[in-house]
Amino acid sequence: MFARSAARAALNSRSFSSSAARHTKVAVLGAGGGIGQPLSLLLKTNPLVTSLSLYDIRGAPGVAADVSHIDTASEVNGYPADKLDQALEGVEVVVIPAGVPRKPGMTRDDLFNTNASIVRDLASAVARVSPQAHILVISNPVNSTVPIVASVLEKAGVFDPRRVFGVTTLDVVRARRFLAGVTGNHPKDTGVTVVGGHSGKTIVPLLSQTSYGKGLDKETWSQLVHRIQFGGDEVVKAKDGAGSATLSMAYAGAKFTDSLLRGLSGEKGVITPTFVKSDLFADQGIEFFSSNVELGPNGVEKIHPLGPISAEEQQLLNECLPDLKSNIEKGRKFVEQS
Repeated sequence: MFARSAARAALNSRSFSSSAARHTKVAVLGAGGGIGQPLSLLLKTNPLVTSLSLYDIRGAPGVAADVSHIDTASEVNGYPADKLDQALEGVEVVVIPAGVPRKPGMTRDDLFNTNASIVRDLASAVARVSPQAHILVISNPVNSTVPIVASVLEKAGVFDPRRVFGVTTLDVVRARRFLAGVTGNHPKDTGVTVVGGHSGKTIVPLLSQTSYGKGLDKETWSQLVHRIQFGGDEVVKAKDGAGSATLSMAYAGAKFTDSLLRGLSGEKGVITPTFVKSDLFADQGIEFFSSNVELGPNGVEKIHPLGPISAEEQQLLNECLPDLKSNIEKGRKFVEQS
């Protein structure tokens, strides 16, 4: 009895909204995978989700049957490989964790050829069936898969830059947790804006913008930045070939989905970093960038400037931009050549 009460308390304590102002049909494409299964479970607990549509080439009906027993109000339906269009009918938010996971020694770029094709095909289906849906891209490498989605939608004549998001929330979650660890504070007090992209040196944590991060000595700061940038490698190594950061990514994906749902519901002041089409560095040929974005009824309502940053963070940004530009161009070229 205690365990059940504790589990219920843990779910209730999550940062998911309890507002019932607006309810939404959400699809998870890749629901049978290591991220998709826990992500589907977490979305089932979100009161802003009316209907959950779970799709994968394998296992989605089983995941749906399992998750559907959770005692929340949303309906759950699972769809096999040949029912993608049905899975997308009437969907307002599409979350895409589909793809192969990273293994030891692999970079996010190593994933590109397989995951690029998967994301391209899923984006084509969304463009055909639910062109007005908001698309949340988790599949790596996000720096390239988001441009792939945008290019597919552009080809179909349905691209709305306010409705396509790269989910970089795991970088924000890690930064908050790791900063709390080195300063001895609670993570709720150590929020960090993370900008740039979603791999390695393209991840730029703006620690100087927080009171706790500002006071770090140089060595601690350097170690913390490296851990935030390469935290995924830590998990891949610890899992010893058995997968990548699936559970924490599912949590981060559910967290960002909740932020978007709250914004779509009309809640004001919902601001979080996400990788979107942006003018911040467009003059340098970088058309997508993660920064603080205000979410609202239209999706992206406002892209915030970076604000004041330290000399060290400027150096991180300088190192980020060339790699990020290359990643974006790689995604664009993939669609052009396919």
